[in-house]
Amino acid sequence: MKINAFADVSLRALLVLASAPQGELLTTQTIADAVGTPYNHVSKAVIRLRELGLIDVERGRNGGSRLNQAGRSVTAGALLRSLNTRQDPAECTSPQGDCPLILDCGLRHAMARAREAFYRELDDVVVASLPNARQMAPVFAGIGLRPGL
Repeated sequence: MKINAFADVSLRALLVLASAPQGELLTTQTIADAVGTPYNHVSKAVIRLRELGLIDVERGRNGGSRLNQAGRSVTAGALLRSLNTRQDPAECTSPQGDCPLILDCGLRHAMARAREAFYRELDDVVVASLPNARQMAPVFAGIGLRPGL
């Protein structure tokens, strides 16, 4: 199964925040530089992660984002369920109207079950446990944070 680009950016932002020293604030620009994604995409992800209660955001000159306790314990499955904006796993509706086979469609229901099985496999994966020092050291060095990680 493929996740959407927004979920991808949100996961990457959470991984960077999980790797930062506890309590350290990272600006949205710093996160964008770390994940190699445009600022506006990361900004939307940060807003959504805040709405989900996974990060704390402080405004102002010395502001930024940090992972909170809920963010430290969220699983990949739970996060992806929250970020999924598509109700149907297939293109069952279109501007021209619904698929004529939409009523009691076996494929549609099977694909929904497959999507849930995908999420269930990720329900035991805590996002904050994924990044490691070897992986994150070059990322942080590239943006000028904790190069000795």
